[in-house]
Amino acid sequence: MNAWGNGMLTGIVIDALDVARMDRFWSDATRGRTDGLHLRFVPTAKPKTAHKNRLHLDLAGGPDWEAEVARLLTLGATRVDIGQGDVPWDVLADPEGNEFCVLRPGHPGVRADSGLAAICLDVAEEDRYAQSAFWQSRADWHAVESHDWGVRLRRGPASTVSLVMGPPAAPKEVRNRLRLEVVQRGSEPGEFLDAGGNEFHVTG
Repeated sequence: MNAWGNGMLTGIVIDALDVARMDRFWSDATRGRTDGLHLRFVPTAKPKTAHKNRLHLDLAGGPDWEAEVARLLTLGATRVDIGQGDVPWDVLADPEGNEFCVLRPGHPGVRADSGLAAICLDVAEEDRYAQSAFWQSRADWHAVESHDWGVRLRRGPASTVSLVMGPPAAPKEVRNRLRLEVVQRGSEPGEFLDAGGNEFHVTG
């Protein structure tokens, strides 16, 4: 067993200008349905840049996805164009500009009608296998799908949230605003880099 053998992906750390507002928005946006994953907001004085985040969240829209999108807009989300074109999902941003997607019924990998459906990490094609191996080891989540679009990991057979990794990945220019968090007993806590240069957190 390697030094990471008892690690477990437990949540996402999100930089926030207004921690209370962001916590409230995401609690309402997910309806508290995160499959046990914790969204932790940490204060920052730096607003989001124009760069698309390398890590974003996908929410399940459910059978009445249009009403769900309208609900999210009422909560403070906005529609954004990141060059997605005509796609069968809706791209929104939270109150501080972090992109997220609302997935429609029938979208691959969606196992719930509401709440958090996926954590999506942009991975360059040449880093796909290294990142898959890295996060299977660090998160103790396991690959359940591997296609041209990337790799899907899940914590277990009944898990409703997946970790999806695939291209394209823009060049790393700024510190990631959203970062994965891993609990690792007996390990030094802190911030580290994954195989693709993305920051992640380790707690003991």
